[in-house]
Amino acid sequence: MKQLLIYGLAFLVIGAGYYFYKKPKYIYGESAPNFKSTTPEGKTLSLSDFKGQLILLDFWGSWCPPCRQESPDLVKLHQKFHGKSFKKATNFDILSVGIETDKSRWINAIQKDNLYWPNHVSGMQRLKDPIALLYGVREIPTKYLIDEKGMIIAVNPTFSELNEMLTQQLQ
Repeated sequence: MKQLLIYGLAFLVIGAGYYFYKKPKYIYGESAPNFKSTTPEGKTLSLSDFKGQLILLDFWGSWCPPCRQESPDLVKLHQKFHGKSFKKATNFDILSVGIETDKSRWINAIQKDNLYWPNHVSGMQRLKDPIALLYGVREIPTKYLIDEKGMIIAVNPTFSELNEMLTQQLQ
């Protein structure tokens, strides 16, 4: 009986630790912190450049199979909503943050997966990237949907949820 109690307690502690490890740093209703980073071409982008738009902040990696499997869904989402008229926002766009160390592999993945939007940034420091640290990213893919005022309106939504949320925002 004592051994069963010890195993149960250990399971509870491990489960709680895993929950808090995976828990996002920011939640719905909080302000998305601004950042600056560099595109593959060396241009500086910041989150504040997208003020007034609905932005999907997507943390991904060229080396991450689940991230790469999501690429077609990201492309479809961008094709469906980019350039549309929204009730409050001027546009929808994706800002992809590469959790990378190999620039050529990152660029090749962007091209191969047809991630054609120009908003790709990376500090080339994997999970030690300043943006990943700022947002508390511990695993990828991780996504934040940010509204036109810079407020987080969803954390790690499914593509079905994103489609529904963005559809509701259309004029």
